[in-house]
Amino acid sequence: MTVRTIVGREQAAAGGRSQIEVLAEEVRRRRKERGLSLEQLGTLAGVSRSMISKIERAEAVPSTTVLSRLAEALGVTFSRLMTPAVEREVLLIPASRQPVLRDEASGFLRRCLSPVLPGRGIDWVLNTLPPNGSTGEFVAHRRGVSEYIFVLKGRLRATVGERSIVVEEGDSLYFEADAGHAFANLGTEPCQYFLVIDASRAR
Repeated sequence: MTVRTIVGREQAAAGGRSQIEVLAEEVRRRRKERGLSLEQLGTLAGVSRSMISKIERAEAVPSTTVLSRLAEALGVTFSRLMTPAVEREVLLIPASRQPVLRDEASGFLRRCLSPVLPGRGIDWVLNTLPPNGSTGEFVAHRRGVSEYIFVLKGRLRATVGERSIVVEEGDSLYFEADAGHAFANLGTEPCQYFLVIDASRAR
């Protein structure tokens, strides 16, 4: 079996486009596929029309919270907005070609590790939160979406709805993500954690 190498944000499969240009095209394409105007998507996502317009023109890098709201409103996972879909089943994604999004305001870094395959509802992301940093609140997902966390380094506070849980290095956490949720680094060093979002049972 031949192992294919996925071509990411720096290579020709993305047409030589930057990550923000790929994101802009995916948001615009998926909005139009659903027959939504900028105003309608803004209402569904709770994001201003002007911000969506800037994102679609690759003039603004959305915060993690804004991007999660758009993904939820469009019925897709975070990674599907970061990477064009591919059809291959065996994929190598070199570290240098994994889509990375940095939230300039908070320093929150998200690296997408999973390929985007049609019909799949799994996101695998490596997150890095700076010392004492916070992701801000993520909008509730559709019913049936689950999240799994494994802390590689540091201490993480996860807030899910009204509950707050401290996740230590080496601990794992599972929760149903149909409630607002947020994460904060409780330490003085960067906190790294894997996040898996499973939307395969979403309804």
